[in-house]
Amino acid sequence: MGKIAILAEKPSQARAYADAFKIKQKEKVFIELEPCSTFPNGAVITWAVGHLVELKEPKEYQKEWEKWSLGSLPIIPQKFEDKVVSKMYTQFNAVKKIFSDPQVTMIYNCCDSEREGSNIFYSLLKMTKVNKPVKRLWINSLEVEEIRKGFNNMQSNERDLLMYQEAKTRQISDWLVGMNCSRLYTLLLQKKGFKGSISIGRVQSPTVYLIYKRQQEIEHFKPENFYEIEGIFKAQNGVYKGKAKLKTKERAEAVQLLQQHGVEPMDTGLITSVTNKTKRIAPPKLHALSTLQAAANKRWKYSPSHVLKLTQSLYEKKLVSYPRTDSQLITHNEFAYLNESLAKYQQLVGKSFNAINRGNNKRFVDSANVGEHYAIIPTKKVPTEKSLQSMNADERNIYFEIVNTTLAMFHQDYEYDEKTILTNVKNIEFKTVGKTELVKGWKELFSSEKELKEREDSLPVVSQDEMVQSKISILEGTTTPPKPYTEGQLITMMKTCGKSVEDEEEIEMLKSIEGIGTEATRSGIIETIKKHGFIEVRKNIVSITPKGALLCRSIEGTLLSSPSMTAKWEIYLNKIGRGEGSAKHFIENIGKFVNQLISEVPNQLESLTIEAEQFKPAAVRDIVTCPTCKVGKIGLRKSFYGCSNYKNGCKQTFPGRLLGKKLTEKNINDLCKIGKTAVVKGFKSKNGKQFNASLRLVEGKIEFEFNEK
Repeated sequence: MGKIAILAEKPSQARAYADAFKIKQKEKVFIELEPCSTFPNGAVITWAVGHLVELKEPKEYQKEWEKWSLGSLPIIPQKFEDKVVSKMYTQFNAVKKIFSDPQVTMIYNCCDSEREGSNIFYSLLKMTKVNKPVKRLWINSLEVEEIRKGFNNMQSNERDLLMYQEAKTRQISDWLVGMNCSRLYTLLLQKKGFKGSISIGRVQSPTVYLIYKRQQEIEHFKPENFYEIEGIFKAQNGVYKGKAKLKTKERAEAVQLLQQHGVEPMDTGLITSVTNKTKRIAPPKLHALSTLQAAANKRWKYSPSHVLKLTQSLYEKKLVSYPRTDSQLITHNEFAYLNESLAKYQQLVGKSFNAINRGNNKRFVDSANVGEHYAIIPTKKVPTEKSLQSMNADERNIYFEIVNTTLAMFHQDYEYDEKTILTNVKNIEFKTVGKTELVKGWKELFSSEKELKEREDSLPVVSQDEMVQSKISILEGTTTPPKPYTEGQLITMMKTCGKSVEDEEEIEMLKSIEGIGTEATRSGIIETIKKHGFIEVRKNIVSITPKGALLCRSIEGTLLSSPSMTAKWEIYLNKIGRGEGSAKHFIENIGKFVNQLISEVPNQLESLTIEAEQFKPAAVRDIVTCPTCKVGKIGLRKSFYGCSNYKNGCKQTFPGRLLGKKLTEKNINDLCKIGKTAVVKGFKSKNGKQFNASLRLVEGKIEFEFNEK
């Protein structure tokens, strides 16, 4: 064997690989390793920067496809081709040179161990036109020990090629739907007075439609009154409440029932039954990416994309396992090291407890059903106090969420007594249920989390056949509409195609549903529909914009609005990844689907009416005279502040946000008038640390000014 060429997905990953071996030299585009037992003739590590290669644009196939026109549809190339991403030629040429080196006899695909990593590698390899044997690195952690173990046990690329086939098919099908349907709908809606463009996506459009459907349910919800009968009972040792079984829309029915039994507002009751049942709640399952995103959104209002970014950062710091996983299980190997390091993790979180060995509990440990990657768990590397301090607050929150959820696996079940009291008032039975905590168990790990604290209904000690004083009344209630989605619930909504997103137990039962998108892509889809202006997220609540509503009204009744059809597509794409489906067949069917839309949608949109006024961009409000040209006015334009004199060459602009902080009109006014702002609090540096500073305008550019103190 000659020299090995190693391709990492990104520079940080390449550095982690290099740290596991002895480095010979570091260059701008590669790192060379010394020969060792793993690489007897040496190795050179280079990297992509995400996608170095992408699918060609329509105009690069046929010139007539450059102009948006209904006559040019459908856009379906005979053969789909890749191109090097502009501005990435330097790195691409470096990779090509290393792959082509005669001394290199084997290439290792060491991109992320998932479908998209396979797509990045093979799309790039094919563009280099290099034909050499390939092996696949498959690891779940960037720890030195795991990296060395992985390189000493390289896998064949058979499975890798199938995953590439699946990812490429997904990429091409998304391209076909996006390129054709975005043009189709945009052009047809523009004929009706819409100003702007509509982005259509195989996955993003049904996602928007699910949110629209929920908003429609809320808007069209008609509240109804209902009536219940409540009793407040005074026993020897205290007071408790109970309700009769009746729940009716008619108050008269409740009144009639009380009259039939001769029940007075103040009456006497008899306790006919007191039962205690001890119940247990097992620790939560380990985190997959989606459950971690949902938990972090619920607790800290983090967006799914932010959670993925934070977890990826912790992965690159070698503190947690691979983040883009849909598994909530680990193998016996991971359980063994977690069990061995248990005392260190307990010390880290400051909670000591007697561990329960759940190594044979298939709720957590099941080697046969783990899948491509195991659950997100802490690695063997336990951070020091110093490294904890170097994390930003968001990273620490995510890290301890992962650690505590993992520790919960070793903790006792949560135990409580459920007490049920049945009280009879003149043959009307009232039921009371309350709870008394017996063993805090795993919940002590989350005791600081407000939403995990159980509200306990403390019931007095009562006995069977005890007489009680009763105060009976009719309660009036009103049905409430469904709640709008939070941003964190969107992930579960996509995973279950909108079914039972608020019922965690039912989500467990919906495993057979493939859902919309994949574990790795869902947060990106949410960011995309936000960027296109289809949804807004305010205080973590998601709502449809007028543009989003227009999209949904336009696609209603087509397969573009069907989450179940998108889920079926995902199921078939997964079959391709297992070698059981045909990429050619799938792409041909997507082509037929596009052709069907092109023929049917013009007629479907005939009756659609739109209020073009609501889509007009808001008028730019002038704030202050431009400090550069002294002629134009600075005003807010979408996401930045710009000069009205730009058509005559003035290029003065200011960002709408700077290092995570929104710049206000007063900030801009002060910069333009006096060249400096007061101290602005809450900027966030690249490493996540917050700082305060004044802003100064120097030759048209913003600079930070720090208080010497």
